[in-house]
Amino acid sequence: MTGLIMHSGGCHCGRVRFEVLAPARHLFCAVCGVKSFYVPRSHPDGYSVNARCLDPGTVEKLKVEPFDGQQWERSMQQATLPTS
Repeated sequence: MTGLIMHSGGCHCGRVRFEVLAPARHLFCAVCGVKSFYVPRSHPDGYSVNARCLDPGTVEKLKVEPFDGQQWERSMQQATLPTS
């Protein structure tokens, strides 16, 4: 259990609280709380970058593709199926 820290949290109104032992590693800014990048479950060897955190002028356009995050396994299968 070395390297684990007790994290606590809860919902915004405070009625639900929780504690969990987990590594101290997090990808949120400690000052503003923004999650500017993360390691996605669908591609654990890569990073996903929050496009809203990119510096202005570095991206000419974005293509937004709908994705069902509640059914992400099924969505990933559909996204990787060849189209004919």
